Amino acid sequence: MPTQYSPLIKPEELVKLIAYPELVIVDARNSPNPKATYSKGHLKGAIFVDPNLELADIKADLAEGGRHPLPEVQKFCQVLGKLGITAKSHVVVYDDQMGANSAARMWWMLRALGHEKVQVLEGGIQAAIAIGMPISTDWESKTPTEPYPSNDWQLMIADMKEVESIAWDKNHLIIDVRSAERYRGESEPIDLIAGHIPGAINVPLTENMDEKGNFLSPEKLREKYERILGEIPNEKIIVHCGSGVSACHTLLALDHAGLGIPKLYVGSWSEWSRNDKPIGKSKN
Repeated sequence: MPTQYSPLIKPEELVKLIAYPELVIVDARNSPNPKATYSKGHLKGAIFVDPNLELADIKADLAEGGRHPLPEVQKFCQVLGKLGITAKSHVVVYDDQMGANSAARMWWMLRALGHEKVQVLEGGIQAAIAIGMPISTDWESKTPTEPYPSNDWQLMIADMKEVESIAWDKNHLIIDVRSAERYRGESEPIDLIAGHIPGAINVPLTENMDEKGNFLSPEKLREKYERILGEIPNEKIIVHCGSGVSACHTLLALDHAGLGIPKLYVGSWSEWSRNDKPIGKSKN
């Protein structure tokens, strides 16, 4: 079902909420040094979250869950409490890659806790700067509170075993949102092996956006994905990417279209390709 709140918010809409006491703006940009990126300049009032340390629980062996495994629910709830995010907070999260980096991942994680009032800033920090939203270099924070009140992930998650078991089942659908070149095995800039999960189809996340980098309208997204998904229900659709981060961009797009949120394969290609699983290199 669609969320009560649109999963996206435009910078012009965010400006109108700045004085709202429950508003929490989160800077989720990822880089080799996220803290340094934040310190060089962020939206005024935005608090910092580390995508690698607070939105993931990265293992020494990436074959165990891939490059960005989910943290334990209790640990993430503690992070939210430290950030001052409560069940009443209206959270707006941004990155600098049109939501395809860690903003959509944090959106998904909060939605998976049952939090409805969370939105991704459309166009990211660049769009906010373009309309004149102020930038700060101060290290900003909210008053810490109790851990967020949730005990489990409430959205659907697929693991490697499930993906392998349904890969060629015509009643299921696996969607790979990486670029066509990575899917076809022509290049692999991040993981050790190029290719794709056999049976998966390729729908690059860039197709969720227009030429300006904004999400397509709900109507256009619905028309696009209804053709792709057909009559397959969400519980039989698995979306993945390289490490379970940018796949959330497509899950957000589907929710924006009013189509709900299918399963996320968190381990994604980074886990699959490190576990001696079959490798596909055919065309989509």
